Amino acid sequence: MATIAIVDDEKDLLTLLERYLAEEGYAVKTFESGEQALEAIGDAVDLWLLDIMLSGQISGFDLIRMIREKAPAPVIFMSARSQQLDRIMGLELGSDDYIPKPFSPRELVLRVRNVLRRTASPPQEGMRVGPYTVNAAGRTVFCEGAAVDLTSREMDLLLLLAGHRNQAFTRDQLLTGVWGPDYFGSDRVVDDLIKRLRRKMPALDIETIYAYGYRMK
Repeated sequence: MATIAIVDDEKDLLTLLERYLAEEGYAVKTFESGEQALEAIGDAVDLWLLDIMLSGQISGFDLIRMIREKAPAPVIFMSARSQQLDRIMGLELGSDDYIPKPFSPRELVLRVRNVLRRTASPPQEGMRVGPYTVNAAGRTVFCEGAAVDLTSREMDLLLLLAGHRNQAFTRDQLLTGVWGPDYFGSDRVVDDLIKRLRRKMPALDIETIYAYGYRMK
């Protein structure tokens, strides 16, 4: 489940885009300023939607520079300023798309889907995770030739963490990624699943981040 971060100082637009993207099954984070968004840089965000002109001292151009330095993820710029200079500067800074305001939320959803599809990493078959060989396509795990028997959810969690090494996930993000966006219940099921995975694969380097979540190194 992809996580989308939206940075825009128009509250009504934030609410509208959050609803449309959530209906498409995305996990959504919203920020009303560049200063607020700083806390999410480095988190497990799959795509950023950035307004160029933001209230405060940090612009969308400033944010993409920071994102490119710390957590490279695709970026779509949104801006009421349709000047060609904005488009050129955005491309030079590494944006993946640009959509001028006003726009249809449905169009934005399609652009998000297309950028994610274009920038997605191909499935890794036979990737090494410590002493383990993990086959994503076949959903199998071997350690020194011996099969490791995992449940479907244990495998989903392993593939999510192993596919995003060194990225910190909150419990809510892991809930969405493994159980889906419609799951209702305690996030303690994440802790239980981590315990089971650690018990079956003790050589995994899964770090517990206090009061936050987990990260696989």
